[in-house]
Amino acid sequence: MIEYRQVHKRFDHPVLAGVDLTVESGEMFALFGPSGTGKSVLLKTTIALVTPDRGDVRIDGESVYYGGDGALERARRKVGYVFQNAALFDSFNVFDNVGMGIPEDQLKRMPRMELARRVWNALELVNLEPDEVLSKIPSELSGGMRKRVGIARAIIGRPEILLWDEPTTGLDPINTAAVERLIVRLSDNLEVTSLVVTHDIEGGLLICDRVAMLDAGRLRFCGTPDEFRRSDDPVVQAFQDRAAAERALDIGEPR
Repeated sequence: MIEYRQVHKRFDHPVLAGVDLTVESGEMFALFGPSGTGKSVLLKTTIALVTPDRGDVRIDGESVYYGGDGALERARRKVGYVFQNAALFDSFNVFDNVGMGIPEDQLKRMPRMELARRVWNALELVNLEPDEVLSKIPSELSGGMRKRVGIARAIIGRPEILLWDEPTTGLDPINTAAVERLIVRLSDNLEVTSLVVTHDIEGGLLICDRVAMLDAGRLRFCGTPDEFRRSDDPVVQAFQDRAAAERALDIGEPR
């Protein structure tokens, strides 16, 4: 469903240095790696929020960058993107924020009642009470609620693929677990392919079919969660040890 082919990206230094990765249709896939290794940058290349310097991305077999007229638009129609910090419009209420997830040409033609129905259903799918939140603006919502509104916006367009950029960043352990359960439920119920960039290694290992790890802009590991846990690669082992120590610190356990 998603293929990254020799993706390179450089800002003031190389961020992605030739990433080859395939995510299969219907798969729950997690992408790990230390900060600054290009995880979110790779995710953004999927729909040209960041354009690679070299390489290509293919969505459902079609090149995003070399597929000719309309290729990028067709790719974006298939993808829902959950931004790291929700990225809601501060001056829009929840109704308008969620409605923005529908492609503009469809939104212009859509009757108001149909839009209201779609927004209502999307909010219910993310466990929010529509009648309680529809008229609120983002500053009136908790962090966890803003995350859910961002997810509702990503799914309202009925995508085939969901891209999750650090969906649990800033959440406490209880809300982190709730969002991870939501990711699994939505991926199953909506029958989508999910690619999750996450710092919560243990959570990603629990919910995903396969995982990969980026290190210094390159793919260091790709395999099942069990293979990741058992890896004898010293870089992978060190990353797991560091993540376990950070997790213990976050939940107040002795290290």
